[in-house]
Amino acid sequence: MDQFHLMNVYVAVAEEEGFAAASRRLKLSAPAVTRAVAELESRLGIKLLYRTTRHVRTTDAGVRYLEDARRILHDIEMANEAAIGINTEPKGHISVTAPVLFGQQYITPSIVEYLKTYPDTQVDAVFLDRVVNLLEEGFDVGIRVGKLPDSTMKARQVGHVRMVLVASPVYLAQSGIPVLPSGLAQHTLINSSAGSMAQDWQFIENEKIQTQRVKPRLTVTTNQAAINAAKEGLGITRVISYQVANELAGGQLKTVLSEFELPPMPVNIIHREDRLSSGKVRSFIDLISKRLKEDKALN
Repeated sequence: MDQFHLMNVYVAVAEEEGFAAASRRLKLSAPAVTRAVAELESRLGIKLLYRTTRHVRTTDAGVRYLEDARRILHDIEMANEAAIGINTEPKGHISVTAPVLFGQQYITPSIVEYLKTYPDTQVDAVFLDRVVNLLEEGFDVGIRVGKLPDSTMKARQVGHVRMVLVASPVYLAQSGIPVLPSGLAQHTLINSSAGSMAQDWQFIENEKIQTQRVKPRLTVTTNQAAINAAKEGLGITRVISYQVANELAGGQLKTVLSEFELPPMPVNIIHREDRLSSGKVRSFIDLISKRLKEDKALN
């Protein structure tokens, strides 16, 4: 069989964690999928997959081969698109990841516009409050809030946001407004453990970053739950400014201790830097970049 066909079948089995699911994805018979993986393992002389009656998992060698196979197949797709022509209307599948609330509030409308504009495209959107490795997890485009580490990813900055403390007007009227970070000890605090939100809160005080250990009365696992509790008047919570842009504009929440905020954090669109750039990815990034740069909550 063709080497690229064998790679494509293996990637599908590894990603779907099953032969039956891969056969449905590829529209091939289950025996054909099984034969392809067996032939690939035979050619390589290594075991790529552990098989049980219930699960299929990649071996250590299989994990490394999966990463290489994804890259090779991706490069082939890019080369084909480049050969067809840069002016061809985008077609095919794109996978996107973003933080949960950012994805729901800002990326989903862009995806809808993209799908309406280019009817021959499909998008898978995965919203997670954790750092996603685009290459290892097979995503084309990601949104990152915060400083970017050095990487092979290409980035386009589209805005900036702030870490803010917010509470409802009713709570502040009843409990008072803190004037120093240390004053938070006298207030009811709500903390979210989603993503990288640590229990220690940081501020700029006397031109230095100071860490304030907090003892929340309520700890939740999602940012939206913390925001909802603050809107109900329970206390003060710490969130990223975009997460409460509508609540701040509508007066449901107010910021406190804003003069002690950390410097703004960048918002970047990241994608894999390829020798050949995908037309469908380029057009998607151009669309969401324009929308995000025009959003007042991010700029």
